[in-house]
Amino acid sequence: MRRNAALFVAISVLSGLGGSAMNLVTGIWILDLTGSAGLAALAGICLYGPQLAGPWLGGVLDRVPRRPLLVVTNLVLAAAVSSLLVVRGSGQAWLLFAVATGYGVSYLLIDAGETALLPSALSPAELAHVNGWRSSAREGMKLISPAVGAGLYTWHGGQAVAVLCALMPVLVAVLYAALRPARAPSVGATEQPGGVCSGFRVLFGQRVTRVTVGLAAASIAMSGFATAPVYAVVTDYLNLPSAFLGVLLGAQGAGSVAGGLVVGRLLSRHGAVGVATVGALLFAAACLGRGLPWPPAVVVAAVVGGIGLPWTLVAAITAVQTHTPPALLGRVSATANTAMFGPIVLATPLGSAAVGLGARLSLVVAAAVCLLAVAAAVVRRSPPGGASAGSASGAAQREREPAR
Repeated sequence: MRRNAALFVAISVLSGLGGSAMNLVTGIWILDLTGSAGLAALAGICLYGPQLAGPWLGGVLDRVPRRPLLVVTNLVLAAAVSSLLVVRGSGQAWLLFAVATGYGVSYLLIDAGETALLPSALSPAELAHVNGWRSSAREGMKLISPAVGAGLYTWHGGQAVAVLCALMPVLVAVLYAALRPARAPSVGATEQPGGVCSGFRVLFGQRVTRVTVGLAAASIAMSGFATAPVYAVVTDYLNLPSAFLGVLLGAQGAGSVAGGLVVGRLLSRHGAVGVATVGALLFAAACLGRGLPWPPAVVVAAVVGGIGLPWTLVAAITAVQTHTPPALLGRVSATANTAMFGPIVLATPLGSAAVGLGARLSLVVAAAVCLLAVAAAVVRRSPPGGASAGSASGAAQREREPAR
């Protein structure tokens, strides 16, 4: 079990390094090739657009062995990234869009596939802790990979970045192959009702997954909504150079790394709903703090937001893993990813438009949305009569209950 835990964390480190570096460089590379900022921005749509297909693509994970699919997906991704070695001018820019789309599809399959595979490779006691460690590893790579990607691009162009980012999925595939699941994951759609609707029914038909995924979706969406307002606060209200945004990004990343290291213990003690609720409250407080007129307070708010946002995400992922029938984990995980990350595609441009009404007002709106999500979670409680939500034995029993 400990071997599998270490392998999953190593996978998160390698995939986080390669993916983050490539995502950063893709837009810069397209801009240099075409001279069009609009085309460069379209790479983001290619990356996040496939998330909307989660409920449909997730069914693939329930029909084939998950570990081999993860191995193959990474090898195909490596081959796709290697195609960028032939890019020399604007005529090959379409390859960058194709690879960005490939990353988007691979993220969907890999994230949902890992979520489905983890319960078969780890004990229930390890699950929450490893989810937290994986979150810390990914956030840590977000701090390192921009410097690595930008440095390689400056040194020897996009091809140097492509070599690194093609190597990472190959190494990840090797690590997936080295996993030794403790029990075979259930595969075969004939054992459970199939179709897209089954994923929605399981995800939203029980309180623990409905509430945690809803809180994560609200917080992640508001992180996108608040991006442009934070930029405006730094440059217009605080009159600081744009480089200060790098300080805030580093502070948020540090908070995310620290938060990921302790979230497993909190999940064991307080349950997924409790951790997701606190995470959403922390992120709401961070949105308000980023509008304060004192730079140190804005930095502290970035740290707080960095803690709260991953807590909602890790709580939701762990809830899905522990409350979903194994044969449906693929489609339910992919549906959860769509529910959590899909809204950010709309929230980010809305936040950019809302800046015209006032950056600080926009941050208040973001905080209010998170607080409303928490209020809805608190009001719509399960009817009394079962084990206490604060009881460790009651929580453990609910973790073992099949999805309704």
